[in-house]
Amino acid sequence: MNAKRWIALGAAALLFGLSIIINIASFAFSNDWTSNFENMLAVPESEYTESVLEAGDLSERIAVLTVDGVIQDTGGATSLFGAAGYDHQFFMDQLEMIKEDDSIKAVVLQVNSPGGGVVESAQIYDKIKEVQEEVGVPFYVSMGSMAASGGYYIAAPAEKIFLNKETLTGSIGVIMESVNYGKLAEKYGVDFVTIKTGPYKDIMSPTREMTEDERAMLQDMINESYESFVDIIEEGRGMTEAEVKKVADGRIMNGRQAIEAGLADDYGYLEDVIEAVRKDFDLENAEVMQYEYPSGFTSLFSMKAQSLMGGDMETQLVGRLLSDYNAPRMMYLYGEK
Repeated sequence: MNAKRWIALGAAALLFGLSIIINIASFAFSNDWTSNFENMLAVPESEYTESVLEAGDLSERIAVLTVDGVIQDTGGATSLFGAAGYDHQFFMDQLEMIKEDDSIKAVVLQVNSPGGGVVESAQIYDKIKEVQEEVGVPFYVSMGSMAASGGYYIAAPAEKIFLNKETLTGSIGVIMESVNYGKLAEKYGVDFVTIKTGPYKDIMSPTREMTEDERAMLQDMINESYESFVDIIEEGRGMTEAEVKKVADGRIMNGRQAIEAGLADDYGYLEDVIEAVRKDFDLENAEVMQYEYPSGFTSLFSMKAQSLMGGDMETQLVGRLLSDYNAPRMMYLYGEK
């Protein structure tokens, strides 16, 4: 490992130590102190900028939105060493800005995601429906290499869905996972002491086997979220429950299979989808734009850190070191968390 990576790893360890100090200090200081610190790092909605992708009529515009990465809400906190991935608050702000902007006549939603949280996916879906119904803005979806599970969930309400023959989509369903290392700990003489207020307080504990009652409770929750997923596809795609459930068994499919199953409409890349929007909604002269973050210290430092560290195992280890622990939760997600 070269000197640059040693420096980067050292900086990461320092940041990790500082994060511990900040968490401890948050108990000693008032909530105002911690909220002010978070606000200092946040980007106000009013400071978002716009960039023009295709020049045209400013009174009739097509907005291009992008969901790239796992759909999850990190509370606006992005690791300095993390990739510039999906930002839930930024995306929700974009939908709100579109709702309030009379010049936006249509939206092209780019989706390149394996899915993510059940709650976050539902928030996006509900907001898209709100924009469609309250201000009449249509959505066309352009799927990238993957738009699976929650990635398909947020695409379902679109007027049309375009993908590529090689796009991986589907994976309709819900998953909740945990790791049980109780036997491994027992082998090495590690004893876990748990004090709880009820028999189910440590449900999905990684230190013991799950009981049948606990499994039944969780399965009931999973089934309810699954039925919600099926319902939004029925409504969005005009399909029957039987037609949806025929392919809603967690399977993934390519573009051809998705079109044949009724889950997508046609093939096309982003430029094809934009052209389809122009033609279908008489927007031949419309400007095509997208929202962006203003350039700042955090994004600049993040890019520099990534260039120093590269995309190897050390990067992954640092990413895990700096990320918060995520308790098991329901996910519309394809592949590993």
